[in-house]
Amino acid sequence: MNIRKRTITSAMGVALLALFFALGGSAFAVGERIQGATVAQQRCSNGAVRGIAYVTGNPTMGIANIGGTFTSAGVVFGRKFNCNGKAIQVRRAAFGVFEIRFVGNPASVAVANGVGNAYAVVDPLPGGIFRVSVHPAGRDDPADQPFMIVLV
Repeated sequence: MNIRKRTITSAMGVALLALFFALGGSAFAVGERIQGATVAQQRCSNGAVRGIAYVTGNPTMGIANIGGTFTSAGVVFGRKFNCNGKAIQVRRAAFGVFEIRFVGNPASVAVANGVGNAYAVVDPLPGGIFRVSVHPAGRDDPADQPFMIVLV
């Protein structure tokens, strides 16, 4: 009899965290009242999830084939959300290093994680760009792997 032990990966942890923030923001928006009138929460306000992108690359070509110029092609994203409804763009800056821009998004803080057995490091850059480097677990050198980034 095989017993399978289930563990939560770091990617699943980030996804659950994003879901928690998204649902918490929705609950806050529904419950907030000012002078007896219900007011919707501002989608890009402090405390809200301002953006999410799951960058996978083109399923037929892989993440390594993301070009060096910004693209917002839907095929390179598994999921994406920008609180202001504008585009999300990504480009490959180097091997295992990607830059992602949430156009017009006021967020300056982001967390990211590699998908599978990997971790990611996020550095904010001028112009609302975030540089994400993805590293396989136990290695310091980056690798071309899918990642998820959440802006708060």
